Amino acid sequence: MSKTTHTKKKLSADEQTVLLKALKTRFEKNMARHKGIAWTDVEAKLVASPAKLWSLNAMESTEGEPDVVGYDKKSGEYLFYDCSAESPKGRRSICYDGEALAARKEHKPADSAINMAEEMGIEILNEEEYRALQELGKFDQKTSSWVKTPGEIRKHGGAIFCDRRYEHIFTYHNGADSYYGARAFRGKVSV
Repeated sequence: MSKTTHTKKKLSADEQTVLLKALKTRFEKNMARHKGIAWTDVEAKLVASPAKLWSLNAMESTEGEPDVVGYDKKSGEYLFYDCSAESPKGRRSICYDGEALAARKEHKPADSAINMAEEMGIEILNEEEYRALQELGKFDQKTSSWVKTPGEIRKHGGAIFCDRRYEHIFTYHNGADSYYGARAFRGKVSV
């Protein structure tokens, strides 16, 4: 699926209703993540953005549990991050990007984090965004998440990932072609 393909995706009325209900329930349950933001304002933006709803549904269906984590006054958009307690189950056991996937000769994973994010119409969190998410709760205490890797690291074959252990947020490196059953990625979408 190309980057433009996801913009043609649209949920059915029933799928939209189910997703909006799940998002509203999560929003109301986690008010500390989005102080000063009203659900009615978020919902109006969502209903007016079918492609973004489709992307949020992709996040939801891979168990990312997307939720509002902020509002960008400059763009007028609400920011959704994957807020599942552990790295999303439906995105685990994947390497970092397509180049790493192609480089594996044996035991290839099914996909890569960068490719999956593109297909879903979302962006992978960078290290700064990952750390900001950790200010809103305790995430990845048993798992880890690939984060957007700077080009200087990636050109040497590496990629970075983060997790939370011992009440601290750690950033590590690995070969970009590595993959583990407890590592996925967290994404974001602006609406």
